[in-house]
Amino acid sequence: MEKKIDVVALGELLIDMTNNGVSASNNDLFEANPGGAPCNVLAMLKRFGHSVSFIGKVGDDIFGRKLKDTLDEVGISTENLLMDKDVRTTLAFVKTFADGDRDFSFYRNPGADMMLRKDEVNPSLIEQAKIFHFGTLSMTHEMPREATVYALEIAKKSGAIITFDPNLREPLWNSLDEAKEQVVKGLEYCDYLKISDNEIQWLTGEEDFTAGVNKIRAQFDIPLITVSMGKDGSRAYYLNKKTGVEHIVEVAPFLSEDTIETTGAGDTFCACVLHRLLQNGLEDWDEKKLSSMLTVANAAASLITRVKGALRVMPQLEDVEALVKTR
Repeated sequence: MEKKIDVVALGELLIDMTNNGVSASNNDLFEANPGGAPCNVLAMLKRFGHSVSFIGKVGDDIFGRKLKDTLDEVGISTENLLMDKDVRTTLAFVKTFADGDRDFSFYRNPGADMMLRKDEVNPSLIEQAKIFHFGTLSMTHEMPREATVYALEIAKKSGAIITFDPNLREPLWNSLDEAKEQVVKGLEYCDYLKISDNEIQWLTGEEDFTAGVNKIRAQFDIPLITVSMGKDGSRAYYLNKKTGVEHIVEVAPFLSEDTIETTGAGDTFCACVLHRLLQNGLEDWDEKKLSSMLTVANAAASLITRVKGALRVMPQLEDVEALVKTR
């Protein structure tokens, strides 16, 4: 089958309830921002002009209907987005600290995203995808885990590039041991791993990122790994399978005094890498290409930290290009 969709993603779609000051009575005010890592990634990919589609489930409630409308608005196909009449849409209350970092409180026991069943996944959608993208929030419970692995098997068979962002959210797991087990399951399938500094240290037990990447590579055949390092920028590790040569590139961040919160920064970064994968494939990367990719990804990630929310407010390409030119 000819592949007709650039990226299909499976996972959570939820509302980020982001603190937005206090009322006249000194009560916290929260802004309902559409979110969920996979759709944040797809929204940024739409900025690049790619065709994208989402597989997941929301509640048939005020928030779920709003989320579906938002995906339609930004151009993410909702043909495999299901509405659950019995279970409510997941909410994530986000507390933002002075440095822009966050803490999450999830209302998800259960949430509709946990209710996705294997038989509700449309295999032909995945078979048409050039890239299949996923995270671990769809692997925290048995039913969506089955659906995720089923989708991964289809993606593998159909020859899609499989991309993985563990996106560890500790409160959603019964234990970190279970989380680690499922991240390892994801590593078995992926061709590109997007992992953060604290995640790779947790997963591998190595403080040094290169040692951590080497530990992952000793067990899994993953050609491209990026490590996002927050205020220290990002690194790419690419192993050329033909030559056996590894390239390691590090690029500084675009720090800004206008940073409000970091929600969506990793997803925006990830989308920029997926954009380059669609252009370049997995073969023949060199240090120049990797450096260019990381520079654009860092710039886009910096811009998303200057606004509240993510999915509906992804950076415009001209703004990303303008920021890149300042370097």
